[in-house]
Amino acid sequence: QVQLVESGGGLVQPGGSLRLSCVASGRTGTTYAMGWFRQAPGKEREFVAGINWSGSDTYHRDSVKGRFTISREKMKNTVHLQMSSLKAEDTAVYYCVSCQFGPADTIRTGRAFDYWGQGTQVTVSS
Repeated sequence: QVQLVESGGGLVQPGGSLRLSCVASGRTGTTYAMGWFRQAPGKEREFVAGINWSGSDTYHRDSVKGRFTISREKMKNTVHLQMSSLKAEDTAVYYCVSCQFGPADTIRTGRAFDYWGQGTQVTVSS
């Protein structure tokens, strides 16, 4: 089992920045990839960003490219999502995810992630 705990959410004005963090514990030695999903009220959940465990490959959905950056600190079993130039449409609950197995396109499709954190709220509003 893997436990994921997110932090860093909050209220920020449009154009502002936030850094989300996710600490993984438990059986993290065989982690294959990690990522972030988000779900806004009344909308479907969407895959935001993914990173392989070595950190050598990342993915960001088109709507956040150039504004969000996913990264990881291997020794701390931590993944970050640096969010800049935030917009109202970024408002959502953000979930950290991980998986221990998956196909080669896992970090681009988000389909293989089976461990989820409890979520952290990000609200972008003036």
